[in-house]
Amino acid sequence: MHLHDHDFANLPAPVCAASSPGTLSTPLPALDDEEGPRVPDGLPPLVDAHVHLFPPRLFAAIWRWFDAHGWPIRYRLQAREVLDFLFSRGVEHVVGLHYAHKPGVAEVLNAFAAELARDEPRLTALATVLPGEPGAADILERAFAEHGLRGVKLHCHVQCFAADDPALAELYDVCVRWDRPMVMHAGREPKSPAYACDTYEVCAVERVEQVLRNWPKLRLCVPHFGADEFEGYADLLERHDNLWLDSTMMLADYFPSAPPRRLLEMRPERVLYGTDFPNIPYAWDRELRLLRDYALKPETLEWICGRSARGLFSIA
Repeated sequence: MHLHDHDFANLPAPVCAASSPGTLSTPLPALDDEEGPRVPDGLPPLVDAHVHLFPPRLFAAIWRWFDAHGWPIRYRLQAREVLDFLFSRGVEHVVGLHYAHKPGVAEVLNAFAAELARDEPRLTALATVLPGEPGAADILERAFAEHGLRGVKLHCHVQCFAADDPALAELYDVCVRWDRPMVMHAGREPKSPAYACDTYEVCAVERVEQVLRNWPKLRLCVPHFGADEFEGYADLLERHDNLWLDSTMMLADYFPSAPPRRLLEMRPERVLYGTDFPNIPYAWDRELRLLRDYALKPETLEWICGRSARGLFSIA
């Protein structure tokens, strides 16, 4: 199987962030902020738990989407360049994410991710699958068994599904059987007319909680602190030991709304630092500098910057 240009036509790309409630109808601006040469001093060893790695044609389609509907992409780097960039600046480990926007492409994308991981021990690569596509459970089984991928990434906005959709049951079962985590963009934001579904209809805290209850052995990570339902996800984090949250783009002071500080402090062993790199409109280390300025307890910062991700994804 090979990917062709038509596979990526009119692709709804991975806008992974929150805007203020409402519709992201026009692109947001870039920030011309200064970037540093290294991970800022004063931070513990760093794992970036939310980095996008796609083949060139898919990256090109994603960037076209962002130009039209999201924000200007500051770092238009290909997958291996992404890794070189982050490692050369002091990031110790990367969790690589991708996902399928249509049936029939997941296995090629999984093979691509696995090849990157074989060449780079500092990369933990996840799988993808399109919920409901023919043989979805088998695709995920092969990703774990044959490719050694360490989890799976799904995106409710791009793939147009709800967390409690019956089509997800077989995928949850595979993850539980293999003890592999699932990263799912299940937060409502951003709501955009460029998506093929209404994100406020398919995404809700209540839907995610139903999954956590029905699959208590599933390890589920919701990116972006579940934007924009921050308080709802804080409540879930208190009640469910099988939930993790990542901070991606929510600490950048880029969007009008921001998560409450208690999301960083209440259960730091369940919070992961991530960036969305390279698909960001500001300096790669912007969130790191702001995170350092939170003046969190050293142990809290250690969990967020790396220990939580190492535990969730079994990173040595």
